[in-house]
Amino acid sequence: MFEEWTKVDEVAGFLRKELGDPPQVHVVLGSGLGDAVAGMEDARSLEFADIPSWPESTVEGHAGELRRGRLAGTEVLLQMGRIHLYEGYSPSAVVRPVRAAIAWGAETVVLTNAAGGVNPALRAGDLMMLEDHLNLTGRTPLLGINDETRGPRFPDMTNIYDSGLRARALNAAAEMGIALRNGVYAGLLGPSYETPSEVKMLAALGADAVGMSTVLEAIAARHMGARLCGISCITNQAASAHGPKLTHDEVKVFAAKAADDMTRLIASVIGDTGEDA
Repeated sequence: MFEEWTKVDEVAGFLRKELGDPPQVHVVLGSGLGDAVAGMEDARSLEFADIPSWPESTVEGHAGELRRGRLAGTEVLLQMGRIHLYEGYSPSAVVRPVRAAIAWGAETVVLTNAAGGVNPALRAGDLMMLEDHLNLTGRTPLLGINDETRGPRFPDMTNIYDSGLRARALNAAAEMGIALRNGVYAGLLGPSYETPSEVKMLAALGADAVGMSTVLEAIAARHMGARLCGISCITNQAASAHGPKLTHDEVKVFAAKAADDMTRLIASVIGDTGEDA
């Protein structure tokens, strides 16, 4: 585990050298959402491939780029694409980018994802604010010897998704006429989509949406003391016995359609992040 923190510090040091002062907010953009935030001021970019110890993203729809600049008056680092367990990476590698951003100095993390709707009230194109999650991957980035200088051995996850950030997003969405739901996100290992019986199980467990990311990053960010916000773009209804075939192309299409609302919502969340700290 201490070897992993050496890699985290290597990434953080490289970002500091190449991009200067740390951002206030780190935003992770999921499948098909790489163009969801445009119009950054003073933007500087880095390709994932150019960053030492940064795992390579192999999934279509993940741009593989970092962009550092100012958005809504806030210094922001955009991570356009992410790493997943189903690509063959360890939990530590999956969360290395988020850990590095926090080690660099980011105090707030916004995690976005594309998700399937489990709750029948959710429709493709809806946005859902994460109020909690179910980690059903069978993995955790906290396994192994803990470094108390990074975070506690047993971090509290009671309010993992910051209530102040959630309230700000919900109020802003109402003002802008964006239909923003509240819900519980279930994170699974993937990469196969869920069977109809698995969707029934998830509903019984209390999940409103399901995906293959986010939960490990959320745990790692919380462990390091960052404030956290999560937003799902519902790109399809999860499988039913008589439903249509699910495809990654469908995910990308509906994520792109929701990009404008996602852009405005992210800007509302990150603007003046310190005011309700």
